[in-house]
Amino acid sequence: MDTDSSNDDDLQQRNAPVIVITGTPGTGKSTTAALLVEQSPIPLRHVNVGDLVKLQGLHEGFDEEWQSYTVDEDKVLDELEPLVAPGGVVLDWHTCDIFPERWVDLVVVLRCDHAVLWDRLEKRCQSRNYPLKKIQENNTAEIMQTVLDEARESYAAEIVVELKSETTEDLENNVSRILQWIEAWKRDNLPS
Repeated sequence: MDTDSSNDDDLQQRNAPVIVITGTPGTGKSTTAALLVEQSPIPLRHVNVGDLVKLQGLHEGFDEEWQSYTVDEDKVLDELEPLVAPGGVVLDWHTCDIFPERWVDLVVVLRCDHAVLWDRLEKRCQSRNYPLKKIQENNTAEIMQTVLDEARESYAAEIVVELKSETTEDLENNVSRILQWIEAWKRDNLPS
């Protein structure tokens, strides 16, 4: 039996789902993921992939112009695979298309009106030293629905969900909706 087959078997025997929460920077991924983990009826682990890249050195260096790391995707996948295999993981990152489809049970793409996003990113500009062109690039990506298109091209339509993430009410509704999905996943995948 080859390695890929045994990995597939391990993934099929999970006791909890793997959820990807993605979206343009500033759409509320980390906040949504943290609340979801806190409220979930089953144990989930929040993995902020951007933080993991920095902490574990899963990059090829720092790009001063863009104030971001050049990610080594192979290293990221190698680091994540043992975390994802048993399930119970919420992957939080601004992209999703690098994660193998066999890993993922649900992809949540958070969306935000570009004017609201611009305001959020301007605040980051002050607190995190974001360059203006990074704000412009992220805002353009949101307008062009880049992350949503990547998700739709990378995963089956039935596991990709687009959710508006502009207000506290949106945040609460999104977490509630994902919690309902988790309950359905439990009914469909765990013994009674």
